[in-house]
Amino acid sequence: MDLSAWCSAELGSAVAEVFYERVSLSSVFGVRLADGREVYVKAREDDGRAAPCLAAQASLAARGFPCPRPLTAVVVVDGLAVHAEEALPGGSMLLGNSPAVAVRYAEVFAWSMALLEDVAVPPPVPAPRWARWDHTDPGLWPAIDFLDARDQGVVPPFVVSAARRVRKRLLATSLPCVLGHADFEAQNLRWQGDVLAVHDWDSLAWQPEAALVGAASGAFANASPPSLVPVESSAAFIEAYQRVRGRAFSVEEREVAWAASLWTALHNARWEVLHGDPTPSGDAVRDQGTERLRLAGA
Repeated sequence: MDLSAWCSAELGSAVAEVFYERVSLSSVFGVRLADGREVYVKAREDDGRAAPCLAAQASLAARGFPCPRPLTAVVVVDGLAVHAEEALPGGSMLLGNSPAVAVRYAEVFAWSMALLEDVAVPPPVPAPRWARWDHTDPGLWPAIDFLDARDQGVVPPFVVSAARRVRKRLLATSLPCVLGHADFEAQNLRWQGDVLAVHDWDSLAWQPEAALVGAASGAFANASPPSLVPVESSAAFIEAYQRVRGRAFSVEEREVAWAASLWTALHNARWEVLHGDPTPSGDAVRDQGTERLRLAGA
């Protein structure tokens, strides 16, 4: 993709400088335009998810939620879904995985979920790969070619066993699906006293509320490398979320939340060993898995 040509066509100004670049499954470019504006251009494989995610993001920004305001619609270029959004500079990550930190993250997550209730967009499916316990692919894990091509025999049996039990519990629920942020991690938020910005809205998912809450309760502290917060911190997150939303979860919802609290870490534990990396997620799953599975009724 010709970044400068795209900006000229969609934003009315060519690129003067690229001050940030991250190229992976989803590529992000921070650019300073010739007219002085700073914007971020995001490009990812066009799988149909980008347009509804961007519409939801625009709705949140319009109602005062601290997220970047989209500046363009989604434009498909060479099989990539591309859009631009405003820059929200400043702030820093809120690090830590204590119950007190969990409560602060839960309050922001609850705010986002309350606003998303009123957003009507086509469901952004499938979920992001690390949250895709609801996949319809054969086998336990969602099909991810570059992971599936590696030696699956190195994945620890306790990771595989826990993943089977978690996925079985999650698939057994009949709770309705809602919109929610499926990558609600420290690396995607910035704080300046209060929360300043929540990023990565192309990671919305269409899953039961309790599952989205549970996933965030386990992963909110993730920066790099990711791991899994202590059990008591997930508990603090789940309780704070209910308090802010003004309703208590049912037994079913609590179990689903605890099951989902493990899935991202299980995905990451598999990723670690398949890449020969250190294993903070796998170690945390080994240490906490039994208790989280018990709380999940799995």
